[in-house]
Amino acid sequence: MKMISKGALVGAVSIAAASFGFSAQAADVTLNFAHVDPAEWTTSKKGAASQVFKNIVEAESGGRIEVGLFPAGALGGETDLLQNTQDGTLAMSMVSGPFSKVCPEAAVLDIPYVFPNANVAWSVLDGDFGDELAAHCLEKTGLRTLAYGETGFRNFTNSQRAVAEPKDMEGLKIRVMTVPLFVEMVKALGGEPTPIPWPEVPTALTTGTVDGQENPISVIYANKFYEMQKYLTLDRHVYGTDFIVINEATYQSLSGADQALLRRAAGVASNVGRSIQQFNSAEGVAKLAEEGMEVTTPSAEQLKAFRDAAQPAVIEWLSGQIDAEWIDKLQAAVSEAEASM
Repeated sequence: MKMISKGALVGAVSIAAASFGFSAQAADVTLNFAHVDPAEWTTSKKGAASQVFKNIVEAESGGRIEVGLFPAGALGGETDLLQNTQDGTLAMSMVSGPFSKVCPEAAVLDIPYVFPNANVAWSVLDGDFGDELAAHCLEKTGLRTLAYGETGFRNFTNSQRAVAEPKDMEGLKIRVMTVPLFVEMVKALGGEPTPIPWPEVPTALTTGTVDGQENPISVIYANKFYEMQKYLTLDRHVYGTDFIVINEATYQSLSGADQALLRRAAGVASNVGRSIQQFNSAEGVAKLAEEGMEVTTPSAEQLKAFRDAAQPAVIEWLSGQIDAEWIDKLQAAVSEAEASM
Protein backbone atom coordinates (compact mmCIF):
# COMPACT_ATOMS: atom_id res chain seq x y z
CA MET A 1 0.00 0.00 0.00
CA LYS A 2 1.38 3.40 -0.97
CA MET A 3 1.84 5.67 2.04
CA ILE A 4 -0.22 8.87 2.09
CA SER A 5 1.54 12.08 3.07
CA LYS A 6 0.19 14.31 5.81
CA GLY A 7 -0.50 16.96 3.18
CA ALA A 8 -2.63 14.58 1.15
CA LEU A 9 -4.47 13.37 4.22
CA VAL A 10 -5.26 16.93 5.20
CA GLY A 11 -7.24 17.08 1.97
CA ALA A 12 -9.10 13.89 2.82
CA VAL A 13 -10.04 15.23 6.22
CA SER A 14 -10.70 18.90 5.56
CA ILE A 15 -12.28 19.07 2.10
CA ALA A 16 -14.40 15.92 1.98
CA ALA A 17 -17.55 17.91 2.70
CA ALA A 18 -16.82 20.54 0.06
CA SER A 19 -16.10 17.94 -2.58
CA PHE A 20 -19.75 16.88 -2.71
CA GLY A 21 -21.06 20.46 -2.75
CA PHE A 22 -24.22 20.39 -0.65
CA SER A 23 -26.05 23.26 1.00
CA ALA A 24 -26.58 23.11 4.76
CA GLN A 25 -29.96 21.89 6.02
CA ALA A 26 -31.39 20.43 9.19
CA ALA A 27 -30.33 16.81 9.65
CA ASP A 28 -32.96 14.07 9.54
CA VAL A 29 -30.73 11.65 11.45
CA THR A 30 -27.98 12.20 14.02
CA LEU A 31 -25.45 9.44 14.61
CA ASN A 32 -23.26 9.98 17.67
CA PHE A 33 -19.85 8.34 17.21
CA ALA A 34 -17.40 7.94 20.13
CA HIS A 35 -13.87 6.69 20.69
CA VAL A 36 -11.12 7.06 23.30
CA ASP A 37 -8.28 8.48 21.18
CA PRO A 38 -7.44 12.18 20.80
CA ALA A 39 -9.35 14.13 18.17
CA GLU A 40 -6.16 15.50 16.57
CA TRP A 41 -6.07 13.53 13.35
CA THR A 42 -2.35 13.70 12.53
CA THR A 43 -1.44 11.73 15.66
CA SER A 44 -4.63 9.74 16.21
CA LYS A 45 -5.77 6.97 13.91
CA LYS A 46 -9.25 6.92 15.49
CA GLY A 47 -9.35 10.71 15.36
CA ALA A 48 -8.53 10.67 11.65
CA ALA A 49 -10.90 7.82 10.81
CA SER A 50 -13.86 9.30 12.67
CA GLN A 51 -13.38 12.77 11.13
CA VAL A 52 -13.19 11.35 7.61
CA PHE A 53 -16.28 9.23 8.27
CA LYS A 54 -18.17 12.31 9.49
CA ASN A 55 -17.12 14.44 6.51
CA ILE A 56 -18.05 11.84 3.91
CA VAL A 57 -21.41 10.89 5.46
CA GLU A 58 -22.54 14.46 6.03
CA ALA A 59 -21.37 15.57 2.60
CA GLU A 60 -22.70 12.69 0.55
CA SER A 61 -26.04 12.65 2.38
CA GLY A 62 -26.50 16.33 1.57
CA GLY A 63 -26.67 17.09 5.27
CA ARG A 64 -29.54 14.68 5.97
CA ILE A 65 -27.28 12.64 8.27
CA GLU A 66 -25.28 14.39 10.96
CA VAL A 67 -22.42 12.61 12.73
CA GLY A 68 -21.66 13.85 16.22
CA LEU A 69 -18.10 13.05 17.29
CA PHE A 70 -17.14 12.34 20.90
CA PRO A 71 -13.38 11.65 21.03
CA ALA A 72 -10.88 11.26 23.87
CA GLY A 73 -13.08 9.13 26.10
CA ALA A 74 -15.69 11.88 26.48
CA LEU A 75 -18.38 9.20 26.85
CA GLY A 76 -16.28 6.71 28.82
CA GLY A 77 -13.78 3.93 28.24
CA GLU A 78 -14.04 1.37 25.46
CA THR A 79 -16.01 -1.08 27.59
CA ASP A 80 -18.53 1.69 28.29
CA LEU A 81 -18.71 2.61 24.62
CA LEU A 82 -19.39 -0.98 23.62
CA GLN A 83 -22.16 -1.36 26.19
CA ASN A 84 -23.75 1.93 25.18
CA THR A 85 -23.59 1.03 21.49
CA GLN A 86 -25.15 -2.33 22.23
CA ASP A 87 -28.06 -0.83 24.16
CA GLY A 88 -28.57 1.92 21.58
CA THR A 89 -27.86 4.95 23.74
CA LEU A 90 -24.86 5.49 21.44
CA ALA A 91 -25.16 4.91 17.70
CA MET A 92 -21.53 4.12 16.87
CA SER A 93 -18.12 3.56 18.40
CA MET A 94 -14.60 2.66 17.34
CA VAL A 95 -12.95 0.25 19.77
CA SER A 96 -10.08 -2.22 19.88
CA GLY A 97 -9.13 -4.90 22.46
CA PRO A 98 -12.31 -4.89 24.59
CA PHE A 99 -14.39 -5.98 21.58
CA SER A 100 -13.36 -9.56 22.32
CA LYS A 101 -15.12 -9.23 25.68
CA VAL A 102 -18.47 -9.08 23.91
CA CYS A 103 -17.49 -11.28 20.96
CA PRO A 104 -14.85 -13.75 22.24
CA GLU A 105 -14.15 -15.10 18.74
CA ALA A 106 -12.58 -11.73 17.84
CA ALA A 107 -9.71 -12.70 20.16
CA VAL A 108 -8.30 -14.88 17.35
CA LEU A 109 -6.94 -11.66 15.85
CA ASP A 110 -4.71 -11.30 18.93
CA ILE A 111 -2.93 -14.62 18.48
CA PRO A 112 0.74 -13.62 18.76
CA TYR A 113 2.80 -13.45 15.58
CA VAL A 114 -0.11 -14.64 13.41
CA PHE A 115 0.14 -11.65 11.03
CA PRO A 116 3.61 -11.29 9.47
CA ASN A 117 2.91 -7.76 8.23
CA ALA A 118 0.17 -5.17 7.85
CA ASN A 119 -0.56 -6.05 4.21
CA VAL A 120 -1.50 -9.59 5.18
CA ALA A 121 -3.62 -8.33 8.07
CA TRP A 122 -5.51 -5.93 5.78
CA SER A 123 -6.11 -8.65 3.20
CA VAL A 124 -7.50 -11.01 5.83
CA LEU A 125 -9.67 -8.43 7.57
CA ASP A 126 -11.05 -6.94 4.35
CA GLY A 127 -11.69 -10.36 2.84
CA ASP A 128 -13.92 -13.36 3.47
CA PHE A 129 -12.58 -14.07 6.95
CA GLY A 130 -13.29 -10.52 8.10
CA ASP A 131 -16.81 -10.71 6.66
CA GLU A 132 -17.50 -14.02 8.39
CA LEU A 133 -16.20 -12.76 11.73
CA ALA A 134 -18.27 -9.58 11.40
CA ALA A 135 -21.43 -11.59 10.66
CA HIS A 136 -20.80 -13.87 13.63
CA CYS A 137 -20.19 -10.97 16.02
CA LEU A 138 -23.28 -9.16 14.72
CA GLU A 139 -25.45 -12.15 15.56
CA LYS A 140 -23.82 -12.48 18.97
CA THR A 141 -23.76 -8.83 20.02
CA GLY A 142 -26.15 -6.73 17.95
CA LEU A 143 -23.15 -4.70 16.79
CA ARG A 144 -22.51 -4.43 13.05
CA THR A 145 -18.86 -4.04 12.07
CA LEU A 146 -18.79 -1.49 9.26
CA ALA A 147 -15.02 -1.74 8.78
CA TYR A 148 -11.80 -2.80 10.48
CA GLY A 149 -9.25 -0.16 11.43
CA GLU A 150 -5.77 -0.46 12.84
CA THR A 151 -4.34 0.03 16.30
CA GLY A 152 -0.98 -1.21 15.05
CA PHE A 153 1.61 -3.84 15.84
CA ARG A 154 2.44 -4.05 19.53
CA ASN A 155 6.04 -4.14 20.78
CA PHE A 156 7.77 -4.69 24.11
CA THR A 157 9.67 -2.05 26.08
CA ASN A 158 11.48 -2.42 29.39
CA SER A 159 13.87 -0.63 31.72
CA GLN A 160 16.29 -3.48 32.47
CA ARG A 161 17.97 -4.91 29.37
CA ALA A 162 17.82 -5.40 25.62
CA VAL A 163 15.46 -8.18 24.58
CA ALA A 164 16.31 -9.97 21.34
CA GLU A 165 14.91 -13.45 22.03
CA PRO A 166 12.57 -15.14 24.51
CA LYS A 167 15.28 -16.03 27.03
CA ASP A 168 15.90 -12.30 27.50
CA MET A 169 12.32 -11.94 28.78
CA GLU A 170 12.86 -14.24 31.74
CA GLY A 171 11.98 -12.58 35.03
CA LEU A 172 10.85 -9.28 33.52
CA LYS A 173 7.63 -7.95 35.00
CA ILE A 174 5.60 -6.83 31.99
CA ARG A 175 2.44 -4.79 32.24
CA VAL A 176 -0.32 -6.22 30.06
CA MET A 177 -3.93 -5.27 29.43
CA THR A 178 -6.51 -6.90 31.67
CA VAL A 179 -7.05 -9.48 28.91
CA PRO A 180 -6.23 -13.15 29.68
CA LEU A 181 -4.76 -13.84 26.24
CA PHE A 182 -1.99 -11.29 26.86
CA VAL A 183 -1.26 -12.84 30.24
CA GLU A 184 -0.82 -16.22 28.58
CA MET A 185 1.44 -14.76 25.89
CA VAL A 186 3.89 -13.05 28.26
CA LYS A 187 3.94 -16.08 30.53
CA ALA A 188 4.83 -18.32 27.59
CA LEU A 189 7.70 -15.99 26.67
CA GLY A 190 9.18 -16.31 30.16
CA GLY A 191 8.11 -12.92 31.51
CA GLU A 192 5.96 -12.17 34.52
CA PRO A 193 2.66 -10.74 33.20
CA THR A 194 1.13 -8.05 35.39
CA PRO A 195 -2.36 -6.86 34.37
CA ILE A 196 -2.73 -3.15 35.15
CA PRO A 197 -5.49 -0.76 34.00
CA TRP A 198 -4.32 1.76 31.43
CA PRO A 199 -4.57 4.91 33.62
CA GLU A 200 -2.16 3.36 36.14
CA VAL A 201 0.56 2.41 33.66
CA PRO A 202 2.78 5.54 33.86
CA THR A 203 2.92 5.30 37.66
CA ALA A 204 3.66 1.57 37.53
CA LEU A 205 6.56 2.17 35.13
CA THR A 206 7.92 5.13 37.09
CA THR A 207 7.84 3.38 40.47
CA GLY A 208 9.23 0.11 39.13
CA THR A 209 6.10 -1.87 39.94
CA VAL A 210 6.69 -3.35 36.50
CA ASP A 211 9.83 -3.44 34.37
CA GLY A 212 8.11 -3.00 31.05
CA GLN A 213 4.97 -2.92 28.95
CA GLU A 214 3.81 -3.56 25.39
CA ASN A 215 2.04 -1.22 22.98
CA PRO A 216 2.15 0.13 19.43
CA ILE A 217 4.97 2.54 18.62
CA SER A 218 2.65 5.54 18.39
CA VAL A 219 1.32 4.88 21.88
CA ILE A 220 4.82 4.45 23.30
CA TYR A 221 5.91 7.77 21.84
CA ALA A 222 2.75 9.76 22.57
CA ASN A 223 2.85 8.73 26.24
CA LYS A 224 6.58 9.50 26.55
CA PHE A 225 7.38 6.00 27.76
CA TYR A 226 10.93 6.69 26.58
CA GLU A 227 11.31 8.71 29.80
CA MET A 228 10.66 5.55 31.85
CA GLN A 229 11.89 2.80 29.52
CA LYS A 230 15.34 2.33 28.00
CA TYR A 231 14.85 -0.67 25.71
CA LEU A 232 12.47 -1.21 22.77
CA THR A 233 12.06 -4.56 21.01
CA LEU A 234 10.44 -4.47 17.56
CA ASP A 235 8.97 -7.97 17.75
CA ARG A 236 5.49 -6.94 16.49
CA HIS A 237 3.85 -9.66 18.55
CA VAL A 238 0.19 -8.69 18.09
CA TYR A 239 -1.52 -6.73 15.33
CA GLY A 240 -4.07 -4.55 17.11
CA THR A 241 -7.39 -4.19 15.29
CA ASP A 242 -9.94 -1.40 15.58
CA PHE A 243 -13.62 -2.18 15.02
CA ILE A 244 -15.92 0.53 13.63
CA VAL A 245 -19.28 -0.68 14.92
CA ILE A 246 -22.88 0.55 14.80
CA ASN A 247 -25.96 -0.49 16.75
CA GLU A 248 -27.86 -2.87 14.46
CA ALA A 249 -31.30 -1.43 15.21
CA THR A 250 -29.99 2.03 14.32
CA TYR A 251 -28.46 0.66 11.12
CA GLN A 252 -31.70 -1.07 10.10
CA SER A 253 -33.66 2.14 10.66
CA LEU A 254 -31.79 3.70 7.73
CA SER A 255 -32.62 3.32 4.05
CA GLY A 256 -30.64 0.88 1.94
CA ALA A 257 -28.88 3.79 0.24
CA ASP A 258 -27.86 5.31 3.56
CA GLN A 259 -26.65 1.95 4.85
CA ALA A 260 -24.45 1.66 1.77
CA LEU A 261 -23.17 5.19 2.38
CA LEU A 262 -22.15 4.30 5.94
CA ARG A 263 -20.34 1.17 4.77
CA ARG A 264 -18.55 3.08 2.04
CA ALA A 265 -17.55 5.93 4.37
CA ALA A 266 -16.34 3.49 7.02
CA GLY A 267 -14.17 1.72 4.44
CA VAL A 268 -12.47 4.97 3.47
CA ALA A 269 -12.17 6.02 7.12
CA SER A 270 -10.57 2.70 7.98
CA ASN A 271 -7.89 3.11 5.32
CA VAL A 272 -7.14 6.69 6.34
CA GLY A 273 -6.76 5.60 9.97
CA ARG A 274 -4.47 2.77 8.89
CA SER A 275 -2.30 5.20 6.92
CA ILE A 276 -2.03 7.59 9.86
CA GLN A 277 -1.03 4.70 12.12
CA GLN A 278 1.54 3.38 9.65
CA PHE A 279 3.06 6.84 9.20
CA ASN A 280 3.31 7.50 12.92
CA SER A 281 4.70 4.03 13.62
CA ALA A 282 7.44 4.39 11.02
CA GLU A 283 8.31 7.90 12.15
CA GLY A 284 7.99 6.93 15.80
CA VAL A 285 10.81 4.38 15.80
CA ALA A 286 13.30 7.06 14.74
CA LYS A 287 11.88 9.50 17.28
CA LEU A 288 12.19 6.98 20.10
CA ALA A 289 15.82 6.32 19.14
CA GLU A 290 16.44 10.06 19.16
CA GLU A 291 14.99 10.19 22.67
CA GLY A 292 17.59 7.68 23.79
CA MET A 293 15.83 4.33 23.55
CA GLU A 294 17.94 1.38 22.48
CA VAL A 295 16.05 -0.29 19.64
CA THR A 296 16.41 -4.03 19.04
CA THR A 297 15.09 -5.59 15.84
CA PRO A 298 15.06 -9.40 16.21
CA SER A 299 16.33 -11.44 13.27
CA ALA A 300 14.05 -13.82 11.39
CA GLU A 301 15.45 -16.69 13.45
CA GLN A 302 14.85 -14.82 16.70
CA LEU A 303 11.30 -13.91 15.68
CA LYS A 304 10.66 -17.58 14.99
CA ALA A 305 11.82 -18.33 18.53
CA PHE A 306 9.32 -15.77 19.86
CA ARG A 307 6.55 -17.25 17.74
CA ASP A 308 7.38 -20.85 18.66
CA ALA A 309 7.34 -19.98 22.36
CA ALA A 310 4.19 -17.87 22.47
CA GLN A 311 1.85 -19.07 19.75
CA PRO A 312 1.22 -22.71 20.79
CA ALA A 313 0.55 -21.76 24.41
CA VAL A 314 -1.91 -19.03 23.45
CA ILE A 315 -3.66 -21.22 20.89
CA GLU A 316 -4.03 -23.99 23.47
CA TRP A 317 -5.55 -21.53 25.94
CA LEU A 318 -7.78 -19.90 23.32
CA SER A 319 -9.05 -23.29 22.12
CA GLY A 320 -10.61 -23.70 25.54
CA GLN A 321 -12.42 -20.38 25.23
CA ILE A 322 -13.85 -20.47 21.69
CA ASP A 323 -14.53 -22.95 18.92
CA ALA A 324 -11.08 -23.87 17.61
CA GLU A 325 -12.50 -23.73 14.08
CA TRP A 326 -12.03 -19.96 14.21
CA ILE A 327 -8.32 -20.42 14.81
CA ASP A 328 -8.06 -22.78 11.83
CA LYS A 329 -9.99 -20.36 9.62
CA LEU A 330 -7.74 -17.45 10.53
CA GLN A 331 -4.55 -19.41 9.94
CA ALA A 332 -5.87 -20.58 6.56
CA ALA A 333 -6.79 -17.01 5.61
CA VAL A 334 -3.32 -15.79 6.59
CA SER A 335 -1.65 -18.52 4.54
CA GLU A 336 -3.80 -17.68 1.53
CA ALA A 337 -3.06 -13.96 1.84
CA GLU A 338 0.70 -14.61 2.12
CA ALA A 339 0.63 -16.85 -0.94
CA SER A 340 -1.09 -14.17 -3.02
CA MET A 341 1.56 -11.52 -2.27
